[in-house]
Amino acid sequence: MKEFENKNVVITGASRGIGLGIAKKLASEGANIAVLAKTDTPHPKLPGTIHTAVEEIKRYGVNSMGLKTDIRFEDQIETSIKKVIEEFGSIDILINNASAISLFNSETLPTKQFDLMNDINLRGTYLCSKMCLQYLKKSANPHILNLSPPISLKPKWFEKFTAYTIAKFGMSMCVIGMSAEFKKYGVAVNALWPKTTIDTAAIRMLGGVVKPEQCRTVEILSDTAFYVLKRDSKKFTGNFYIDEEVLAQEGIKDLDKYSVKSGEKLYTDLYLD
Repeated sequence: MKEFENKNVVITGASRGIGLGIAKKLASEGANIAVLAKTDTPHPKLPGTIHTAVEEIKRYGVNSMGLKTDIRFEDQIETSIKKVIEEFGSIDILINNASAISLFNSETLPTKQFDLMNDINLRGTYLCSKMCLQYLKKSANPHILNLSPPISLKPKWFEKFTAYTIAKFGMSMCVIGMSAEFKKYGVAVNALWPKTTIDTAAIRMLGGVVKPEQCRTVEILSDTAFYVLKRDSKKFTGNFYIDEEVLAQEGIKDLDKYSVKSGEKLYTDLYLD
């Protein structure tokens, strides 16, 4: 029997990139996947839609559904979660992957970008977690996993892009608060963050700040998420997991297979020294 056989997973922002990578990994282990994302028609600059994601996921022989959802809006989240329950009957795992990034300083950042990042990263994560809780409570091993960094209050993480840092740390603060809140229900709330940058379409749109060959592939986070989500939710909660550290704990130390270009010096991700 596969590790996640008959488990039901909700992943936000999973039409492409890291979210889709994790979805496919869990699907390969038997999980049914609900993809909640905004893109239902092809984007001019970014690959993938909720429909193409579902097609890829279903190749693993599991059930999958794509739900057009803008997690800035409470009613859309509520409607989508109800549809998940109608189709799957339960929810065992929520992965808060959807995130907006805009690396501008406070002097130049448009206000609408400030609002977008905080509405998606913080508010969306908070609302998705809140709305899934009633169903997670009924699971045998329920998990919430946020793709967010350990909190570091060093000024260097704020001085170039204060708004993004606030929004991303908001997701991390949800981990701190909700892991304590939901512990009585046996619902684990953890965070996952890469040691090095991951090669995604979003990274490539940042204008060459990081070159693809300085990155690892999404598979390193997919594999790490697999190991985190199979852990006992009653024992492992409130953690800020780093991919390299989790894989080392699982006895996996040769990470070269995850490099976009073998032997290339990798770029350490934000918020990690």
